[in-house]
Amino acid sequence: MRLDKYISNASDYSRSQVKKLVKQALVEVDGHIATNPAATIAPSSKVCLNGELITMPGPRYFMLNKPTGVVSATKDSEHPTAIDLIDAPRSELLQIAGRLDIDATGLLLLTDNGQWNHAVTSPRNHCQKTYQVTVAEPLNANLRQKFLDGIWLEGEKRRCLPAALEIEDDHHALLTIREGKYHQVKRMFAAQGNLVTALHRTQIGTITLDPELAPGNYRALTKAEISLGSLEGTK
Repeated sequence: MRLDKYISNASDYSRSQVKKLVKQALVEVDGHIATNPAATIAPSSKVCLNGELITMPGPRYFMLNKPTGVVSATKDSEHPTAIDLIDAPRSELLQIAGRLDIDATGLLLLTDNGQWNHAVTSPRNHCQKTYQVTVAEPLNANLRQKFLDGIWLEGEKRRCLPAALEIEDDHHALLTIREGKYHQVKRMFAAQGNLVTALHRTQIGTITLDPELAPGNYRALTKAEISLGSLEGTK
């Protein structure tokens, strides 16, 4: 990795600022004053800034209670993004693991560990996701079996994978799916002649939205949540 990129990623300095630090002879690599900010350093290199060792921070993992009106994107010219809500250094390096529509709310996972993100979002892993669904028309008890059998969506070649529908009352249900098709939950209910009026994600794998998190707030995941074992219920 380039020296300036390493220091920038491991600190709050921009690359242009790192160049100035190198010019001021404040950067050392393996005990020697660095003179070229573009030099390639080895993974084992010890980099010091003004006499203090700089280490690359470990991967970060957050859960966010996404409010409505926020887009699941890193940048958007018209709407606030999930990344905008994360007040952490180098938040622009975070990735969103499993998106939510702009009008949907609830659990959103963010990380700068691409491999972990892939494990959560890869269609091959069939990671379970649970939603609280509010619909316009009364729910019929026979919908449980229809969702278990797999719903046909317009434009799709195959049925959805079996989904678990737990009806709470005439207009509210919990739905657990193992896919991530485009607008899937809304389309599943639309295929049954019903309109989703509110959608709130409560769980991904066995990672459950912290009830203490108000909309728009976030926290770091625990070690147990980070563990890929937290994603039991896949496949």
